[in-house]
Amino acid sequence: MSDRPKTSPPQPPLYDKGQKARVTSVEIIALSLSVLWLAGTAVFFVVLAPSGMFAESGGALQFIIVLLAIFMPVAVIWVAAVAARAARVMREESQRLQTAIDAIRHAYVQQAQAGSAAVTEPSVAKKLDEIAAAQRKTETALATFSTSREPIRPRLAPTPAPVATGDQVVLPLGTSAEDMAPPLETADFIKALNFPENAEDKAGFAALRRALKHRPTAQLVQASQDILTLMSQDGIYMDDLRPDMARPEVWRRFAAGERGRAIAPLGGIRDRSSLALTAARMKKDTIFRDAAHHFLRLFDRTISGFCETATDAEISEFSDTRTARAFMLLGRVAGTFH
Repeated sequence: MSDRPKTSPPQPPLYDKGQKARVTSVEIIALSLSVLWLAGTAVFFVVLAPSGMFAESGGALQFIIVLLAIFMPVAVIWVAAVAARAARVMREESQRLQTAIDAIRHAYVQQAQAGSAAVTEPSVAKKLDEIAAAQRKTETALATFSTSREPIRPRLAPTPAPVATGDQVVLPLGTSAEDMAPPLETADFIKALNFPENAEDKAGFAALRRALKHRPTAQLVQASQDILTLMSQDGIYMDDLRPDMARPEVWRRFAAGERGRAIAPLGGIRDRSSLALTAARMKKDTIFRDAAHHFLRLFDRTISGFCETATDAEISEFSDTRTARAFMLLGRVAGTFH
């Protein structure tokens, strides 16, 4: 066996500068039209022109008019040819740039899913640094906001009804502070699902703390935080998405259990890059897929109770939260709106 080290085949460059300039059909057509025009004008002025033409205008004016008649159309032909060639070059450059961007994104997704520490090409590393530097302040505040997750408690057996002794009421065994807590305000619920705008958003953090004391909302908030953090690893941020907003009655139909074409407007995310990255992650990453399905189940269960008492204005405000946008994206990838 040979001791020569194995070498990997050379990889194609991410961005091809294209071929050198060459004569194309545009130049050939322009040259042909120019020759035909020059030949036609030569025949006209030399053979067919009537005697004494432009005689009354003087020699200088006649010479200028003849030059314009001969060379102006030729100049127009070549201006059109140059414009057509420039447009073709721009289209080719745009296609090559799009190919390079797709190759960079594909390489990043493969590296993130495989978990390998292999050194990528300098251009890929530069793009990954740019993605990391573009972290939104909101997502950073969300990721750094620490909450203590409550342990799952076993279901207690039914207890007898409380018995009053004197002026005091005996609470049944197993009554927790959550059961005694007041209901969560709708405004706090919506603000918590949108998460704080930035590190200085005191009202947003206060609403988030109040929501975390309400167990059903806390479960959805934590599931939303998990899925937003996972999607940010692929450079997908809810602030970058501009979905087509559905009407409140469509959300009410979904909350009531209706499925199919009637709720299709809920899948208003049209960003093809985010959809493709999320679909690929759903297929290959079991942790991401489990987190996504867990989030969708909690969202479905929570919105059913929310839409029963919410007004149309509150539903519209809720549908514009980061949590709702994550639901639109994941729901469309998972086929919820088909």
